[in-house]
Amino acid sequence: MYAVRIHGRGGQGVVTAAELLSLAAFLEGRHAQAFPSFGSERTGAPVVSFCRIDDREIRLREPIAAPDALIVQDPTLLHQVGVFGGLVPGGTVLLNSSRSAEALGIA
Repeated sequence: MYAVRIHGRGGQGVVTAAELLSLAAFLEGRHAQAFPSFGSERTGAPVVSFCRIDDREIRLREPIAAPDALIVQDPTLLHQVGVFGGLVPGGTVLLNSSRSAEALGIA
């Protein structure tokens, strides 16, 4: 199973991104699920969304604690929430920024 966790802010398309990734996997003949995790948040508040992709039926329904990949849509979250928490060794990070890791303070 391949697990992706997406971090961003309300209104940035975090939930839509997970749904599109899930739909793309489904259209390739795989099993997929996407779901968000947020309360009664307002626009701009931190939001997390999850996507699982597998060749077999997915029965898990809990949030992804150990993702294979992270997508961070807003780099201002890097020092506000634990976006890297649980990332598997050798995991992939896609960060929406033109700044270097050193400049972002995550080198």
